[in-house]
Amino acid sequence: MTNNDILRRIRFTFDFNDSKMIEIFGAAELEVTREQVSNWLKKDDDSDFVKIRDIELATFLNGLINVKRGKKEGPQVEPEKRLTNNMVFMKLRIALNLKAEDIVDILKLSGFDVSKHELSSFFRKPDNKHYRECKDQILRNFLQGIQLDIRPESAE
Repeated sequence: MTNNDILRRIRFTFDFNDSKMIEIFGAAELEVTREQVSNWLKKDDDSDFVKIRDIELATFLNGLINVKRGKKEGPQVEPEKRLTNNMVFMKLRIALNLKAEDIVDILKLSGFDVSKHELSSFFRKPDNKHYRECKDQILRNFLQGIQLDIRPESAE
């Protein structure tokens, strides 16, 4: 999945307008313009389309955590310069305050079965022997499941 796909899906799922998107970036101390947000959300074949970089998506996800869970005391967390599906999955899990059972249920909504044990491997440190890379299919199903959970009418 591309970073732009992830951003588009999150925006649709939570029904964020441009102002809310800008506010979320701002919650992680990154000022963006409406034009930037609009260009990131355009389809890939649009002439104004701009790829969102890992550091910008990481900042957005950090802002989503700040908006949904409240900002931590102290300095803002540094956004990752290189983002993996595992990191995106973890940040969404934190932002939405999801437990393993919740994630299993969300994945079931999209027709994807995973055990709690298998799920925990995605949230381990990469140097852990039980770490497993989160493939696009799993992240896509997770985002689809969240959408089905939050906006069930969108499935029709």
